[in-house]
Amino acid sequence: MEFIEMEIEGLFLIKPRKFEDSRGRFVKTFHMDTFKEQGLSSDFKEGYYSTSQKGVLRGMHFQTPPHDHDKLVYVPHGSIIDVVLDIREGSATYGKYVKQELNAKNGHIFYIPRGCAHGFLSLEDNTNVTYMQTTMYADNSDGGIKFDSFGCDWGDAEHIVSDRDNSFTGFDDFVTPFKK
Repeated sequence: MEFIEMEIEGLFLIKPRKFEDSRGRFVKTFHMDTFKEQGLSSDFKEGYYSTSQKGVLRGMHFQTPPHDHDKLVYVPHGSIIDVVLDIREGSATYGKYVKQELNAKNGHIFYIPRGCAHGFLSLEDNTNVTYMQTTMYADNSDGGIKFDSFGCDWGDAEHIVSDRDNSFTGFDDFVTPFKK
């Protein structure tokens, strides 16, 4: 596994080793000892996935303390533009975001640190986005920031956005519970 630190502190793009032959492909998405060697959390508590059609935009989501978490995100089928926004007050990159294409072909993985909001735009029908996180989901700690309020260019196409995601507070009015 190759770990590339991104422009946001604690955010890593992980390029896993892929093994391919006539049968198909094998990709290792997590290895506890390797993560520990990198100084990354490896105590994942919950995993899940979403399936989205082309044009679906989900985000920007996070869990507030004490249920905030580090998150591992990858795409075993399809393709997304993945976006991570730093919402940690006192961080040198507060308010900055990183966009990265994650897809089944490149196999890339995002390791997202706590205190960052996460969202994505599905680029293909039936895209599967898989998540692992270091805390369990807690409804009373669920939060979000409006996807179009922090300067990210999501493209000109019309997006399919849930009522919930459209109702989130804009970044300029957001009061962060995350302190660096």
